[in-house]
Amino acid sequence: MVEAAVEEVLGEGAELRPAQARALAALEHADTLLVARSGAGKTAVYQVASRVAGGLTLVVSPLIALQRDQARTLVEGGQRAEVLNSTLSAARRRDVLRRAVEGDLDLLLLAPEQLVREQTAEALAGADVRLLVVDEAHVVSDWGHDFRPDFLQVGAAARRLGADRVLALTATASPAVRRDVVERLGLRDAEVVVDDVDRPNIHLAVRAAEDAHARALVVADEVAAACGAGTGEDDTDDDARPDRPAGGCGIVYVQTRAEVDELAVLLERRGLEPLRYHGGLPAAERSRVGDAFLEGERDLVVATSAFGMGVDRADVRFVVHSGPAPSLDAYYQEVGRAGRDGEPAWALLVHTGTDTSLGRLYAAGGGPKRATIRAVVPALQAAGAEGLTRAELAEQADVSPRTLSRTLGALTQVGVVSAGQGGRSVWVDGDETGTQIADRVEAEKERRRRLDESAVEMVERYAGTDDCRRRLLLELLGEEHPERCGACDSCDAGTARDVEDAGWHGGQRVHHGRFGDGVVASVDTNTVTVLFEDEGYKTLGVRLVEEHDLLESA
Repeated sequence: MVEAAVEEVLGEGAELRPAQARALAALEHADTLLVARSGAGKTAVYQVASRVAGGLTLVVSPLIALQRDQARTLVEGGQRAEVLNSTLSAARRRDVLRRAVEGDLDLLLLAPEQLVREQTAEALAGADVRLLVVDEAHVVSDWGHDFRPDFLQVGAAARRLGADRVLALTATASPAVRRDVVERLGLRDAEVVVDDVDRPNIHLAVRAAEDAHARALVVADEVAAACGAGTGEDDTDDDARPDRPAGGCGIVYVQTRAEVDELAVLLERRGLEPLRYHGGLPAAERSRVGDAFLEGERDLVVATSAFGMGVDRADVRFVVHSGPAPSLDAYYQEVGRAGRDGEPAWALLVHTGTDTSLGRLYAAGGGPKRATIRAVVPALQAAGAEGLTRAELAEQADVSPRTLSRTLGALTQVGVVSAGQGGRSVWVDGDETGTQIADRVEAEKERRRRLDESAVEMVERYAGTDDCRRRLLLELLGEEHPERCGACDSCDAGTARDVEDAGWHGGQRVHHGRFGDGVVASVDTNTVTVLFEDEGYKTLGVRLVEEHDLLESA
């Protein structure tokens, strides 16, 4: 049956790549997470899986624009697909849900917020849901604990609707993110299939700048040189860079909305016409900018991280970051938008010594207020096994829907709330007070803060190393690449080093007397970096580890 579905999706005589085949085989007996680089055919996996499963496949996709593009691709491939999102009229929503229930759709694409709505849950209760797919699954870790808390309800919704399997897909996920995805989606007996995520055609480099203004000037000059533009009055001298192919199109990432305008002005002074994109723009303007870039009408965009998920333009030649991303997972996701055609491309990070303070700020924030938790917990406990709808709970606790969503996400995360029939929230068990539960939520928030801050520190380490950048990056993302890559600025400069056997290797489970259990993430000549379950990444000196027996195999 799989062979027939492969032929329907990919064409006669087509063969699956090894990772695709492993993921489909895993789905026969277990929920599955597939980590595979951009262009490795993750979408084909869920198309084949949907045909094999029969019935209705729900595809949870985080962005409306991404849902629209995916649905168009699916329909062009001969499948019956629709989207369900806030842009639809009430009549159109009812029609889409009717078709889903009556078996007139193969796939329905929607956001997590749509999936957990009571009206959606009630309507889909009569549908023959066989498979639930979570696309861009890393956002369950990146956004699920605060910004998009309804991601934490997706796994429970899949069970409630009767899905036989859950398939999660992402291009990049470190071991910590993989663990997050498995736990937060509630994947059962999860199989994790990891393909080689290396993109050797992308040259990696880092440049330092004295301050934010100097950083912007360096970025503007690098981009102008790549695009063959003239120089402006603020130019700095720079040698030609044969490792960076000129021409083509590119994406420049900045950290704030204000920086989008600042850098766009600098590029315009150099004779370029960059598009501008950030989350504060009206939806119609964001769509216009995205379409202009994807359809090749314009070749340069300056954007915050709001731009890029689902961007699939093959001839992107460069991705430049003005300031670092909050984690190496996020950085490599964005870098991976370059060179999808397999031709040479380049990625540059320009940073100052204080850039990561923004990432640390993000890592420290978020979460519901204690007073809100103390209001929500008694209402849920009093409702018993029947639970409460979101509307009922919001009214009884006197909180807004948005605040309630964030609070339910936190309570789900600490295991005291589950999803019942019709999308109701049900208290799991126990008679702890709201104050005691608030303490548990605070403890979990602190654990997340440590993990997130350690991820920021790994970005600092990547920016500051003179060793092979690709080797460090890939090892911290959970892959073993002991050889120097020959395609980064450290290898170009001759500072990248051969790694001697220090007795530790990536993926090795270890225990530390203070930090607890962990997994070795990367090893170089002088240090071993371990991802600890409760403390995040810690970099330890090999000599001290050996002299004091700081690590033992677990």
